[in-house]
Formats: sequence, C-alpha cells, structure tokens
Amino acid sequence: METRARRRPSHFLRERHRGHRAGWLRAAVLGADDGIVSTASLMLGVAAAQASRSAVLIAGLAGLFAGAMAMATGEFVSVSSQRDTEHADLTRERWELANRPQAELDELVTIYVKRGVDPTLATTVASQLMRHDALGAHARDELGFVEATAARPVQAAGASAASFAAGAAVPLLALLAAPAAARATVLVITALIALAVLGGVGARVGGAPGRRAVVRVVVGGGLAMAITTLVGRLVGSV
Repeated sequence: METRARRRPSHFLRERHRGHRAGWLRAAVLGADDGIVSTASLMLGVAAAQASRSAVLIAGLAGLFAGAMAMATGEFVSVSSQRDTEHADLTRERWELANRPQAELDELVTIYVKRGVDPTLATTVASQLMRHDALGAHARDELGFVEATAARPVQAAGASAASFAAGAAVPLLALLAAPAAARATVLVITALIALAVLGGVGARVGGAPGRRAVVRVVVGGGLAMAITTLVGRLVGSV
C-alpha cells in the first residue's frame, strides 16, 4: 500500500505553468491599475480645487469612459504593431525555407549546438523538425515566437477596456457612498485597498510573489494621488 501511494504522485501530478496568461493578464492588470489610479487621482485633484460633489462625479465618469477608450485603442494599436512585425518575420522565414532550405537547416543545427546539443544529434533533430513543421521550428527556436505569447490585439484591447472600467468604478462608488466631509479620505483609502487587492490577485494569477506586487502598486498609486491632489490645491488657490 505504501509503495503504491508513493507511485501515484508521479502519475497524477501536473505542472502548472502560467506563461499562457501573460498577454491578457498584463493588459488586465495594467487596465485595472490605471483605472483606479487615474480616476481616483482625477477626482481627488478636482475635489482639492474645492469643486462640488457633482463636478467631482462628472470628472470621474468622464475619466472612466475616456480612459477605457484610450486604453482599448492604445492596446489595439501597440499589439497590432507587434503582430505585424511577427507576420513580417514569418513571411520572410517562409521565403527563406522555400528558397534556401539547406541554409535554414544549417541555421537550426547551429542553434541547437549552441544550446549544448551534440552536433550529430542536433543535425538529426533539426532534420526531423524541418520535415515535420519547418516554419514552426524556426518561429520557435530562431525567432522566439510561441503560441502562449502571440500578439492578440482584440483580446488585449478588450481586456484593457473592461479592466479599466472596472477599476475606475471603484472610486466612483466610493464617492457616492462617502459623506461630504470625508470624501477625499474615503476615496484615498478605498483606492489604496483596491490597489492592494489588485496587486495580490494579479500576482496570484501570474504565480509571482504577492508582497512585492502589492507594495509596488500601492506605493505607485499613492504617489500619483498625492501629486494630483497637490496640483488641484495649487490650482484651486489661484
């Protein structure tokens, strides 16, 4: 029974990698962080200038919609540029495989030898991969393209816009719930708590250290809100 219990883990254990989440996770965390920080900072800056509650709310709503659209557009454009570069490299690689097959085989062998593979074995492996999927082998081992990190503009744009809107909703809801005398305090505390939760969740989903992520987003967000509040007070006193 004990021997059988020892053998079971080797059959049932599964490695859990999170690299395939890199594209959408980066866009989602960036969007939510930006939504919380920029909207809360905007609202605090307006509030510090002695604006009315309705003016602060309008500023927050404007920041939510403008920011979500800007994030979506920016992500779509930047990731589309990355995708275009990838496609251009793959197009060139197809031409080289069609017109210089031996040179491409030698190139693949050289790559494997530099990684520590025996030259004879490297030649055998490269030849087999060239017969099976030449473009895939060169895309992966020469260009460094893998499916998990492939550029997906629509996915990145959608994740950024949705996460920004979700993040921006936090300070807006805090303003609606806060008493007039403590609106700035409630905004700051709520935003910092939301940033801490975001940093922890993002780190957990990505398999990274949680404490470092939490400190990073909280300190950065707090600094942004402090500077914007200061600017609002200076402008409001003019």
